[in-house]
Amino acid sequence: MKRVLLIAIWALASARAIGGEWVDLASLPVPPLLELRYATPYNFTGKQLVPAPRAFLRRDAADALAKVQADLAERGLGLKVWDAYRPLSVQQKMWDLIRDDRYVSDPAKNAGRHTRGTAVDVTLVDKLGRELEMPTDFDDFSEAAHADAAATPEATRNRAILQAVMTRHGFEIYPHEWWHFDLKDWKDHPPMDVGVEQLK
Repeated sequence: MKRVLLIAIWALASARAIGGEWVDLASLPVPPLLELRYATPYNFTGKQLVPAPRAFLRRDAADALAKVQADLAERGLGLKVWDAYRPLSVQQKMWDLIRDDRYVSDPAKNAGRHTRGTAVDVTLVDKLGRELEMPTDFDDFSEAAHADAAATPEATRNRAILQAVMTRHGFEIYPHEWWHFDLKDWKDHPPMDVGVEQLK
């Protein structure tokens, strides 16, 4: 009964949120580079999990990310986005494969972080779009990917730049993944199960 009620609440929240709450990151004043791994088979599942390469965040998270982009642009840098909003059904598929809540949120516990439209997976790029050295690749499910793990001096410096600019503009560091950041008060936003192709 409880699960049925939760699904009904998520469905209602999803129906209400298709309005003007969402921002396509490609529409930001300084848009980030997009490499949406889950819209391709080039991810840890080996399967395409979302049908369209579109990245959305809720408006408050998108506004914060726009400030990050503007800040980085002054240094000749920018963001590459690997993932943003993720439907709850996709979160469930990922959990079924990994079942390690350090790296994939358990939908039964908090319905996920990306499902709320306030989490983003990012790295730094230079003005030519080339990735800066970081401790690991995206979706490295090991302790080397932790936000404070030992790394080369260059990777440590670049990670520190990323962490500083993201936290300066309202995001929180996720301790187990250097690339994952949550907007503060992310739990205040309801989880969603609306496909990215339905958002505007």
